[in-house]
Amino acid sequence: MRRDIIFVLLLLSATLVNAQDQAVAWKKIYPAIQKNIKAPVFRKAQFDIRDFGAIANDTTVLNTEAINRAIATCSLYGGGSVIVPAGVWFTAPLTLKSNVNLHVQEGATLLFTTNPKYFPVVLTRWEGMDCYNLQPLIYAYGETNIAITGKGTLDGASSNENWWKKCGAASFGWKEGDISQRTGRPKLMQWNNDKVPVSMRIMNENDGMRPQMINLYLCNNVLIEGVKILRSPFWVIHPLMCNNVTVRGVRVENDGPNGDGCDPEACSNVLIENCFFSTGDDCIAIKSGRNNDGRLWSQPSENIIVRNCEMKNGHGGVVIGSEISGGYKNLFVENCRMNSPLLDRVIRIKTNMLRGGIIENIYVRNIEVGECKEAVLHISLLYEPREIGERGFHPVVRNISLESIRSQKSQYGVSIDALPDTTCVRNIFVRNCSFNGVKSGNKFIGMVENVKFDNLRINGELIETNPLKEKN
Repeated sequence: MRRDIIFVLLLLSATLVNAQDQAVAWKKIYPAIQKNIKAPVFRKAQFDIRDFGAIANDTTVLNTEAINRAIATCSLYGGGSVIVPAGVWFTAPLTLKSNVNLHVQEGATLLFTTNPKYFPVVLTRWEGMDCYNLQPLIYAYGETNIAITGKGTLDGASSNENWWKKCGAASFGWKEGDISQRTGRPKLMQWNNDKVPVSMRIMNENDGMRPQMINLYLCNNVLIEGVKILRSPFWVIHPLMCNNVTVRGVRVENDGPNGDGCDPEACSNVLIENCFFSTGDDCIAIKSGRNNDGRLWSQPSENIIVRNCEMKNGHGGVVIGSEISGGYKNLFVENCRMNSPLLDRVIRIKTNMLRGGIIENIYVRNIEVGECKEAVLHISLLYEPREIGERGFHPVVRNISLESIRSQKSQYGVSIDALPDTTCVRNIFVRNCSFNGVKSGNKFIGMVENVKFDNLRINGELIETNPLKEKN
């Protein structure tokens, strides 16, 4: 294991020296990362939730205690699978334990209550800020070897009548006087700015802070496979400070506000493959903490593979940021399909002078895009310019390589919003790409360095790198 780690570090060092050699990255670093990602294996023992008193198809009965007792018993006796059989099982938030596979069988639905009085307060992160908030619908803290699998459904039951209106937007049903995150979010942001101890950052249902669907915190060896996930209150899949995570064959349909599909935050060794995402926000968004909280932990996300996925609606297909203060390195994206008039961008990097963060070594190849609204590649160091907080943390974006991407419709090909007075975006390579139906070509704002196009065609025309555009 030690030799493997040393080998990967040497390879990463070589990549930083020669960022153009993406062939080396795909040939050497990619398989080294993949080797370190292994889905957990579970004992054959099975624990049926009906044996613990769970009752199906009755929304007057909360099965929370029965299901949690099955999970705890399974873990206590060495692990195995907790079986959720066919039927609708109404429940409040559930807590996963080590060595347990929560297996939701085909025809089964875990239907979650939207009544916040059944949600205890637990340690988590909300938009990259540490706090105690309402428990996510499925939660684990500090556990090892855990899974959510099966062909069944996880249904958060969220709508404009309950969780979604708490975002504070009239378009999602919020009205003056309603409880919403307009109370809790500014409070949490101020606590972050003031570096208030996390033990004092306690939210309650009156703060309007919606819980995640799945939040696995400080866990090792995680598998989420096969399930369909609907109507999440907030972010859908949120591994936080986890290592060795596999998300495979999952279908996410979630039109709610801030309804990100999968957000690995400060995680290492993550594989997301064969998934479908249609969301009200980013499909996949990689995070590492926001502002002071991200810098305090200083734990980057790193070594993430995304492959063979389909993205439909969303603000971005694969996104890094904006809560990226801990930084990010080594992303490989390949063989994905993206297509929707409601998909804004294909690859997106977003940060600002509050977030900072070093974002490096991003490799993307073989992406088919029907259409997106804005850009195939969008890099912004000017995200949320009116955000209040301590500035002066220069973000760095470097070593970004796109190859063999074919897009049929967008406003821009490559769009970069860099800083006006400091070069913090450099080494951007676009090779063997064809962007058709582009309305406005490429766009560069601010100072960038070493942007190279090699056989990039926009609307059929071969585009050459223009050094003048790199300094405007």
